[in-house]
Amino acid sequence: MWQTVKCPMTLLDRMGKSVLAVGSILLILLILTIVFFASIEPRFLSLQNVFNVARQSVYLMVISMGVMLVLITGNFDLSIGSNVALVSVVSTLVMINASAAYPNDPGWAVALGMAAGLGVGAAVGLFNGIGVAVLNVNSFIMTLGSLSIVFGIALMITGGLPIYGAPKQFIELFSYGRLFEIPVPVIIAAGLFAILLILLDWTPFGRHLYAVGSNRRAARLSGINTTRILILANVLCGVVVAIGGLLLTARVGTGEPRLGEDLPLTALTACVLGGVSLWGGTGRLGGVILGALFISLLSNGMNLIGVSSHAQIGVTGSALILAVVADQVRLRLIGRLRVD
Repeated sequence: MWQTVKCPMTLLDRMGKSVLAVGSILLILLILTIVFFASIEPRFLSLQNVFNVARQSVYLMVISMGVMLVLITGNFDLSIGSNVALVSVVSTLVMINASAAYPNDPGWAVALGMAAGLGVGAAVGLFNGIGVAVLNVNSFIMTLGSLSIVFGIALMITGGLPIYGAPKQFIELFSYGRLFEIPVPVIIAAGLFAILLILLDWTPFGRHLYAVGSNRRAARLSGINTTRILILANVLCGVVVAIGGLLLTARVGTGEPRLGEDLPLTALTACVLGGVSLWGGTGRLGGVILGALFISLLSNGMNLIGVSSHAQIGVTGSALILAVVADQVRLRLIGRLRVD
């Protein structure tokens, strides 16, 4: 008896449709959110508020892109909040000291401070990566521990108080600066998006990243150096998060030891809403951007209608739970398509 073999392209088409359906759900949520808040608060669609949402969402987009790099490998990074805090503290201190040493060259002070901040982010990522890839510590436990360690360092350096005196050139350029009437943070986020898109979709490293997240053992048996991939993913995450930390530091104008406390929840929610699987191997940057935009719109709308900050935390947590449930449904759908 001849057995009927289904065409692989048919299966791929159906899987592609299921992925598109997930993206469509997020787009529908975005539209419903806009309609809901616009009907209650007319200021929601004002040009000024749209501009504010665009600016506010940039920071979450950058942080979420970093988190995505680790989630693709099937791991977590709960230390991003403390990473941002330490980047803010160290970069501000370096800029202040460099400005005192080179009072006539503020650009040099800013460059040194930013380099120090990026170095801190890379170091935190390397610490996490070694723990996960070399010592085989569960990523949840590893990054939960590093969260406390790094936050503790930031608090010890500052005594728990903000550090004032960041160069005005740093604040003006990376918070209020514009190039061709486009805010500098938006340009940086767009450039970072383009770089990561190329890295994930057009390089062997990107393919290996998804392979490790899909099946770490199979990836290792196929010749992929999974240890190196996991370490690099964590280091890249740390660097990208550090970029977001520098932008946030410019926005607040001080070195804040508690700057990123709420970021693990919001960034993780943005990623999962955007279709990044908590189990690894799945996720696209475009979805993460939409997820971050949705969280920013939701937060902005709640602020405008007077929802308390405590209630907003609950709403964000509920969104994370719903996103995880949606992720489970999506995985079951794809599983059925593979069986069929």
